[in-house]
Amino acid sequence: MVGIEGYGMNFFVTFMLFSRVSKQEKFLMNSFSLFFYSLFFPAVLGAARVFSPLHPKLRTFFRLRHHLFEELEKKIIQLPPSAFRVWIHAASVGEFEQARPIVAALKEKRSDITFFVSFLSDSGYNARKNFPDAAAVFYLPADTLANARKLVSLLKPDILLLMRYDFWPHHLQEAKKYGAKLILAAAVLQEGSRYFKPGVNSFYRSIFHLFDQIYTVSSKDTLSFRQIFQCRQAKNAGDPRFDQVLTRSKSVSRVDHLKPFFENKRVLVAGSVWEKDIALLLPAWQKLENRPSLILVPHEVNPEKMERLYQDLQSRALEFARVSAMNKNFDPEREVLVIDQTGYLVELYSLASMAYVGGGFGVNVHNTLEPAVYGIPVLFGPRYHNSPEAEELVAAGGATVIHDEATLSATLKELMTNSTERKKRGEIAGKFVQERTGATAVIAESIEALICALPIQEKPLQ
Repeated sequence: MVGIEGYGMNFFVTFMLFSRVSKQEKFLMNSFSLFFYSLFFPAVLGAARVFSPLHPKLRTFFRLRHHLFEELEKKIIQLPPSAFRVWIHAASVGEFEQARPIVAALKEKRSDITFFVSFLSDSGYNARKNFPDAAAVFYLPADTLANARKLVSLLKPDILLLMRYDFWPHHLQEAKKYGAKLILAAAVLQEGSRYFKPGVNSFYRSIFHLFDQIYTVSSKDTLSFRQIFQCRQAKNAGDPRFDQVLTRSKSVSRVDHLKPFFENKRVLVAGSVWEKDIALLLPAWQKLENRPSLILVPHEVNPEKMERLYQDLQSRALEFARVSAMNKNFDPEREVLVIDQTGYLVELYSLASMAYVGGGFGVNVHNTLEPAVYGIPVLFGPRYHNSPEAEELVAAGGATVIHDEATLSATLKELMTNSTERKKRGEIAGKFVQERTGATAVIAESIEALICALPIQEKPLQ
């Protein structure tokens, strides 16, 4: 997400510069905030490029985008003519999961839509670079005016669907100038966020007003958009992730070979756990007289971190088996199952009696809806306030916040000894997801209506 703060240009200089801009550019720069951004972002980007050899993440950012346009053009030139084009942008894989059910709903009704998907993060791109419903999946170029113009000229989008956040002004303005309808979906305005800060909120007001439609996850967010940012186009639709997790929960074939080992057993799945989570989880679990079978799913499975986990388990005298090497002799009552491969987590929750979701002792808790959909109690650390669904799940009683080893141990003990309470919390969690489905239909129908209003022009994409 972008923001601007602390610009030191006085009003007179700004006015003189602005007066020299062409009428075409004035059309794009619909606020002084966006004008400042256009002036200063190239300098910031240039500095980032200079220092990128010293910073691994910056170095990766520029390296991954080095031949972006050449590669994208090769893909587009091979495509057949298309009547309508929808460009979806997501910061990372989590935001893209909100778009997936929308894509599926549109494809079911319209066969004449070509989809393009862009990501900001390399983790998002790598996870979904082979998304079968997209004609091209690519990294979003750095947000310069030249890059934005080149990208829009290649994609020729009729619709730009932006998921949740990650606003890049030049790309948004160029798409708008081209004539695309801009839609912001799964939008959230959390209290205390940067959107409301003095000096910055005018920037975001200009950004938000570029969108033809804004679909929020709650009525509270809709009210904020309308009252604070004067966005009358904001409507409450809900969060498409609820539809996505419900759909995905119906397919669990990846764990079919594991089911026999855990049948009729109490199972704790610890998903997307970091070292801080593991440091609390293992001793709390060991203290239980009646332990559930434990499945550990590290957030990262690179060799170095997996080796540290194995050493940790060994130092605690805990036997374990790797899912990549397990055999028929695996005993879940004696061994911890360690998931050392990607792609298991979502379906593993179907085996669980309860779930611990990692990240809550770091930046923010990971996906809490994925276990909740299976109707099981959910546990996670105290840093969850950037996840509205996690906050609501706690308030409803389907999730428990863990503050330390003692509260984790006590919660696990209660869930293991009180089956009535475990069932009650699980039912609340499952109902929480079921009652919030339906956003996909609202957003997809809106996009379809916009497409129906467009003239059909079957022209080559390139």
